Amino acid sequence: MSVPTSARARLGFGLIGPRRSRHTVSVEQLASMALPVGDDGMVIGVDAEGRPAVLGINRPTPYDVTLIGGLWTAQVLALRAAATGARIVVETGRAHAWTGLAQAAGGGQPCISLHDVGRVPPQGASAGSPVVVVRDCGMRPPRGRVVSGPWQSVVTLLPYLSPVAPAFMKKASLVGIQRVSPDEAAQIGRIVHLPATATQALSTLADGVTLWCTERDRQFVMTQATDAETGLLGGARRMD
Repeated sequence: MSVPTSARARLGFGLIGPRRSRHTVSVEQLASMALPVGDDGMVIGVDAEGRPAVLGINRPTPYDVTLIGGLWTAQVLALRAAATGARIVVETGRAHAWTGLAQAAGGGQPCISLHDVGRVPPQGASAGSPVVVVRDCGMRPPRGRVVSGPWQSVVTLLPYLSPVAPAFMKKASLVGIQRVSPDEAAQIGRIVHLPATATQALSTLADGVTLWCTERDRQFVMTQATDAETGLLGGARRMD
């Protein structure tokens, strides 16, 4: 596309800048302007009304997340946390399931590292270099060597409601639950004090839908993959 003569560079002086009057507003006009402001963090999906659901994963205080669900959702969360500037540390006994993701993420920059179970070294998290540790250690994760702390969050993935799950859920600041069996749903409902309608819904959730719970709030969220995420991870799925 050709550049108008008036916008071409003047030798030694750069481009002619915009006229200042086009970029100013009066006090009266300023009062009529508004910007949508939401929580700071990463978009993990949309709620029942189609509004973005945002999770602030990088925090100055310890933050533990327990996800009873599938590998697909955990990997989408890892990718999106990496996009916020966090370093992602994956502790896993199935490195083969994470290798492609680690190689593709970051545009060639090493933003996702993989470690065997129990082999995660200290990470030195800081405000300028936050860390998210994803623990994909099966039904009974051992005690982690690296725990949550300032600017270091820990996401523990549990495929089902294992015997250790209640302890992880009670410790967590945030609990995510994907489709489970009716019996598991009943147990989870008692643990996190869900109303009967939400408890019954847990056994019928679609792939990609998660019920996120804190002590005070409950929200169903649909995680919708981007084209890049779908190309890398495939479509949403609960089972691995």
